[in-house]
Amino acid sequence: MFSLLPFSFLLSCTKNGGDQQENHKKEKSENPNVILLIGDGMGLSQVTSLYYFKEGEPNLSRFENIGLSKTASSSHKITDSGASGSAMATGQKTYNGAIGVNKDTTDIENMVELLSKRGYHTGIIATSTITHATPASFFAHSKDRGMEDFIAAQLHNTEVDFFAGGGLKNFNKRIDGINYLDSLKTKNFSIDTTSLNAELVQKDKIGFLLSDGAMPKKLEGRDEFLPEATELSINFLKQKEGPFFIMSEGSQIDWGGHDNNSDYIITEIIDFDKVIGLALDFAEKDGNTLVIVTADHETGGYTLRSGKNEEGKTDYNIIDPSFSTSGHSATMVPVFAYGPGSEKFRGIYENTEIFHKIKEITAE
Repeated sequence: MFSLLPFSFLLSCTKNGGDQQENHKKEKSENPNVILLIGDGMGLSQVTSLYYFKEGEPNLSRFENIGLSKTASSSHKITDSGASGSAMATGQKTYNGAIGVNKDTTDIENMVELLSKRGYHTGIIATSTITHATPASFFAHSKDRGMEDFIAAQLHNTEVDFFAGGGLKNFNKRIDGINYLDSLKTKNFSIDTTSLNAELVQKDKIGFLLSDGAMPKKLEGRDEFLPEATELSINFLKQKEGPFFIMSEGSQIDWGGHDNNSDYIITEIIDFDKVIGLALDFAEKDGNTLVIVTADHETGGYTLRSGKNEEGKTDYNIIDPSFSTSGHSATMVPVFAYGPGSEKFRGIYENTEIFHKIKEITAE
């Protein structure tokens, strides 16, 4: 009898170990959460500026899987945010100015629509209006990105569970006189127009519209809206059954490029890097969250050229940020990925592949 004890003990350990491995496999087979962070207008020089102007190591250094995205639209070699946002949100190239429609202005299934069918809860965050080109591309359909009232009128009929940004006037100060805040409330949204109220996390759906137009610049006192809103969305969505998808945009990196204002760019991208850090912190603890960081295009033809010293001579120890345009450029943009399936984001590919790679990973 005693001689059988070690064998019985071994069988027990093997069985328990097998159960643990099986449970681990079940956990890992569940669809991952996806956090897509878009730095609007963020090219390689904007990214590089973090390494010279931010105190401490940028969170972007934590990524090992890195690629490059080609951004041309179907109508132009240089894209706008509508076409590039739609390419990432739908997997199809379209014309400049389009939101979630193809070249023939036919609606295309977007990321929120696709993933909600797969049991995902979704969140959209931006420092622009929530109806601006990039965020709108992930939940709306419009032949013209400028039709923000029309885009706002679609939000209550989408599967979005959380949103935060500016654009209040597109919901309650409209030419048609309709108050779409009331429409959102009929769809179980709790709406706050004054602050990010963490107590609302127990509600069914949440929306924050904290400015009539875009949110203020970081230089003008926006405080910690973007990282706090992103963290609040994670805390809200992770308590729901099933995985989640979040798109959070640092919208105003782009506007600093349009203004040819390097201080504007640098303060916005440092703010965006905080969001990257908290997303990675969550993903590392969770173990089943994919984090992707990319841009829709580069803005400003931003360059970190050498400056002049006091004697008027070129000094390679002085960085003098400069610009070649007040518009967008055709430069490829970086893609950083961490978590399940992140190795798929290595290489050089069209921006439409962002959608297809996420679609593939969330179906595994």
